[in-house]
Amino acid sequence: MKISTKGRYALRMLLDLAEHGNDDFVALKDVAERQGISKNYLEQIITLLKNADILKTARGFQGGYKLAKSPELYTVGNILRLTEGSLAPVACMEGEVNVCSRSDKCMTLGVWRGLGQVISDYLDNITLQDILDEHHKNDDGGQYYI
Repeated sequence: MKISTKGRYALRMLLDLAEHGNDDFVALKDVAERQGISKNYLEQIITLLKNADILKTARGFQGGYKLAKSPELYTVGNILRLTEGSLAPVACMEGEVNVCSRSDKCMTLGVWRGLGQVISDYLDNITLQDILDEHHKNDDGGQYYI
C-alpha cells in the first residue's frame, strides 16, 4: 500500500489548520506557503474535505478554512480513507465483498486480511491532536511513535 500525494497533502493541510487556526479561518495561501504545496492542488483537496463536512469555509476578507470539529475527533485512518478511497493492502480487499474468483481457495487471503486490520487499527488510533502533541513534545521533527 502506498499513500498518494493527495492523502499526504490532505493530512498536512488539516494539521496546519489545527495548529494555526485557533478557531479562526485560515487563508489557503497561508497554508500553501507554510506547507510548500501548490495552492491549486490544495483547492482540489479542499473540495473533497468540504463535501465530507471536515472543513468549514468562509468567504471574504477574513475568510478561509478551519476544521469543522476539534482535532482530536479526526483520525488519520478516516482522512486517508476519504482521500485514498481504501487502505486495503491488495486490490481484492478494497470492497465490502471480495469479488475475486479465487477467494475461496486463496491461501494468502488471511495474510491480507490481517495486514489490513493492522493498518486500520494503527491509523484509526492516531488523531490530528495526537500528531500535534507529539510534534510539540519532540524536537526530532515531530515523528510519531507508538
